[in-house]
Amino acid sequence: MDKLIYTAMTGAKATMGQQAAVANNLANVSTTGFRAELHRLRAVPVQSEALPTRAFVVDSTTGSDFTSGPMSQTGRSLDAAINGSGWFAVSLPDGSEAYTRSGCFKLDENGILRTQGGLEVVGDSGQISIPPDNSVEIGGDGTITATPLTGAATATPVARLKLVNPPEADLVRGGDGLYRLASGEQAQADETVRVGGGYLEGSNVNLAEQMVSMISLSRQYETQMRLLSNAQENDRSATQVLTAR
Repeated sequence: MDKLIYTAMTGAKATMGQQAAVANNLANVSTTGFRAELHRLRAVPVQSEALPTRAFVVDSTTGSDFTSGPMSQTGRSLDAAINGSGWFAVSLPDGSEAYTRSGCFKLDENGILRTQGGLEVVGDSGQISIPPDNSVEIGGDGTITATPLTGAATATPVARLKLVNPPEADLVRGGDGLYRLASGEQAQADETVRVGGGYLEGSNVNLAEQMVSMISLSRQYETQMRLLSNAQENDRSATQVLTAR
């Protein structure tokens, strides 16, 4: 009896965790550069001195879906999308690096290139500063070229985006949605990563697939709750039989 309760109880709890992950994917279906979370249920035996007759069900985060999202042309000079594999590097407030696929950048009041969330975009030589009164163009290799809006229209390279491409297995997603190396180190720049200026990469979340998954998880949860109700009813019936004797 209690084996059924263990399985159904922990299964219901893990299913709720999966529903939260699917809900997060659905909430980010329009988020630039978002990578869908992947989750699976797995059984874990309960370790004890007795016989291994009990098992918990746990929600196992298997990682992220690293397939590329759809590209859309924006024509905005500070937008950039990575073609194929690779990541933009950004600097966190504590000085460490994180990585993102979202290339929707902006300039602050000091001309520093930042993400829409306010984090500094890392260049090959550190901070990226754009001179005032200049138009900007991002090249295929991440080179940022500035051209004065007045006077001699001479294009001058001012910086280059730090583009990295570490093994996907070495990346972990943080609570802020950014990725980091599991070792805590900084990834090395990769010269082979290519960028498309004036483009943005959309989320790779498949809306229809996630909706079907949410419906399936809801049915799983209902089934597990019915099992708990059946276990309670069986226990009640067994108690009545024993007391009747």
